[in-house]
Amino acid sequence: MILETLAIDPAELERRTGWEIKPEGACKDERCVPLPHFDGQPIDARLLAARLGMPLVHDEPSGLWCLGPEAGGRALDSVTVPDLVLPDMCGQDFHLRSLRGRKVLLVAWASW
Repeated sequence: MILETLAIDPAELERRTGWEIKPEGACKDERCVPLPHFDGQPIDARLLAARLGMPLVHDEPSGLWCLGPEAGGRALDSVTVPDLVLPDMCGQDFHLRSLRGRKVLLVAWASW
């Protein structure tokens, strides 16, 4: 979830992540995670990240934040991707580190 501010509208949170803010906390399916008293105001992304185990990353030059997705107990330590070596279209090794310092969109797909 890309954010321009750390204050998240509860309706937007639910629409984009499936987490609904209820009196008992943040709920998704049968899971509920306790949150401090909710009065209908925007939720602090830092609190959600900590309580839901979602990474929260700030891109200072753009002023944007990115929340999530749920990490299942394994949150990202940083936004630095380990060096991946994959074959390019010609079968040659391509090192992801060759793009270091540039913004990269990595798209993965699996048939299962």
